[in-house]
Amino acid sequence: MSRPATLRIADWGLRIALALASATALTAQTFTYTRGQNVAPAYEGWEEASDGSKYFLFGYMNRNWEEEIDVPVGPDNGFSVGGVDQGQPTHFLPRRNRFIFRVKVPAGFSVKDELIWTLTTHGKTEKAFATLRPDYVVDDVVRASETGALGAGTSSPEVRGNKPPTVHIEELTKRSLKVSEPLTLVADVKDDGIPKRRLPSAASIARAQAAAATDPALAATLRNPSMSPPTRITVGKNLGLHVSWFVYRGPVGGKATFDPPQVKAWEDTRAGANSPWAPQWSAPPIPADGKLPVNVTFSEPGTYVLRCRADDGALVADEEVTILVTK
Repeated sequence: MSRPATLRIADWGLRIALALASATALTAQTFTYTRGQNVAPAYEGWEEASDGSKYFLFGYMNRNWEEEIDVPVGPDNGFSVGGVDQGQPTHFLPRRNRFIFRVKVPAGFSVKDELIWTLTTHGKTEKAFATLRPDYVVDDVVRASETGALGAGTSSPEVRGNKPPTVHIEELTKRSLKVSEPLTLVADVKDDGIPKRRLPSAASIARAQAAAATDPALAATLRNPSMSPPTRITVGKNLGLHVSWFVYRGPVGGKATFDPPQVKAWEDTRAGANSPWAPQWSAPPIPADGKLPVNVTFSEPGTYVLRCRADDGALVADEEVTILVTK
């Protein structure tokens, strides 16, 4: 016996509604990619130095989780005022990279003027527009908040008193070498110990695990932080002084390999990543003398600018070295 026509029409209506809901859900999903996506330049704000000079601050968002992209200075990576080369990177690390470089505000710039950074990658052109609007002023508390050391809109006397670390690259034995030839670099790092680390010590974790093992009720209430959803609207970052070496500029396709592997300077939020933004990451210990050696080799000939970044979790200091690599 066939069903009434009204029921068949209702069935079709339900099917159409489900199909539309499914299509809407798929459209609303946020996809992530390992490679093939472009890099978007980002204007972070502007700051005023103690001598009254003003600087625009820039970063970028590489939409890939793995692909590192090289874009030489020129029409595809340049500025609208003061020449195309304003010290911007030509090697772009994955994902979000904040406060990567600064550009001195040209003389006579007003609130209505704009400095434009144009970046073309994977066939897509995007621009960052820098202005001197008052709501874009950046200070150390803003930096700490934007990079994840503070929650949005929070502060403390400790954080306000924090000074950035210092980093100095010891004089190199040579600045020219061949492909695959190792070079030792030594960074000398100092910091004021602020902000203090947020993560518990290994001993306290062990005590908590021991207590949970003897108390089923307590164990049931404990959650693995790496499996928990985010609890804040801004990116979260684990505190603690650490050093990261990475390529800032280099030949297209050129790769530098560091030994030991470096803490990631980009926001890798995946559990288990060697990144301050990863759940339960802990900063490796710094030697008492503050000196950290690293060996580096290069895959391709060309001129490389390596950056060494000292990061206390809230503020950073950078120093660079240029290496010429031959065949």
